[in-house]
Amino acid sequence: MDLIRQHQLDIMLMLSGVCFAVSFFGLWTHEVSKTKRISLLLMGVSAAILLLSDRFAYIYRGDVSSVGYWMVRICNFLVFFLTLFVLHTYNMYLTDFFRNEVGLEKVPMRLRIAELIAGIGEFMVIISQFTGFYYTFDETNHYQRAEGFPVCYIIPLVIWVIQLTLIIQYYKRIENLMRIALTVFTTVPLIASLIQVFTYGVSLTNMTMVGLIVMLRVIEVNNTSQRLILADKHEKEHLLQEQENMRSMVKETAYALAEAIEAKDKYTHGHSSRVAQYSIMIAKAVGKSEEECQNIYLAGMLHDVGKIGVPENIINKDGKLTDEEFSVIKTHPVIGNQILQKISKNPSLSIGAHYHHEHYDGKGYPDGLKGEEIPEIARIIAVADAYDAMTSKRSYRDSLPQDVVREQIVDGIGTQFDPEFARIMLDLIDRDTGYSMRE
Repeated sequence: MDLIRQHQLDIMLMLSGVCFAVSFFGLWTHEVSKTKRISLLLMGVSAAILLLSDRFAYIYRGDVSSVGYWMVRICNFLVFFLTLFVLHTYNMYLTDFFRNEVGLEKVPMRLRIAELIAGIGEFMVIISQFTGFYYTFDETNHYQRAEGFPVCYIIPLVIWVIQLTLIIQYYKRIENLMRIALTVFTTVPLIASLIQVFTYGVSLTNMTMVGLIVMLRVIEVNNTSQRLILADKHEKEHLLQEQENMRSMVKETAYALAEAIEAKDKYTHGHSSRVAQYSIMIAKAVGKSEEECQNIYLAGMLHDVGKIGVPENIINKDGKLTDEEFSVIKTHPVIGNQILQKISKNPSLSIGAHYHHEHYDGKGYPDGLKGEEIPEIARIIAVADAYDAMTSKRSYRDSLPQDVVREQIVDGIGTQFDPEFARIMLDLIDRDTGYSMRE
């Protein structure tokens, strides 16, 4: 729990970015009903805004300036109000689900009751702003729970319990994967809410809810993919386009993650996308297949994901890092590997993140691998990463001249870089007569 508390602002930023990307992608998925598309969009967008509001509430707490005063109050209001609004949209999703996929003719009365309770809860949040029933703020602009605070937890819990009773009642009529997803979506936030009552300062419920919304959206995409198998010849062309949209979603999600990482670093905006582009250029030059090139591209896009665990004051430091600060920076490949190894379907993502700072002569980090002990994808990314670092502006210097960059690549052949991939990079440099291949 202390680890979550330490990194929760970064986790919030990452989850909200992914949630935004996945939610807007759902607008182009036509295999589900319009009501379901709208409810998933509203659920995702409102949850992402909820998490961003929670993040800003933490950032501005204790700030006694005029901006801090209003940000803390507005953000806390949005956190309480949007929590119920997310449940409202989930109720909307369940209404469509029970009608169209379970086959109920009428909307269950319990869902109407849950909707009414959510409406009452939203109204009480508004009233609380004037009465201080749920929470107040002290003279240092810190949030304080008030006597009515348990009520704001009880209302969502009641809604979740009502929704859970319906899922249990019609459990056997729900498809296997969806019954698990709906059960998890309804029970895990409920458990998280109970834990959060005793863990003040950790937004466990909100982060859990956003993560589960992304999961629900992914499962919807998976169900769409399964329909491709059952479609007849006239439907396959349309559904194959849906499959392409899914691949686009993975790419957009990678972009969202990269943006979340680079939001921490004011000097390296666009670094990940450029490294991905240079990596795929090298991969094509050595004759990699289209699928391998796309994997290398995604690995390049996510190679620095581990920087989400590095403090911003180190990432954005003006000037040279101390040995201690550099040792913290050197942990980002390990953190990146820990994050991305969960994506078992594409192990190249974690491999690229883990080993892109290894050197060909064995003097890199984190594991000191050398030569072909270093995975090929990491050797490609290492050259692309170094090239972009030299051709981009930094706090302490401008981008280096092209001839200097070329000399550095030549000097690194066989020491820092794989000779084959370094020579391909040199060939790309030589063909770039206008030096357009830079930040």
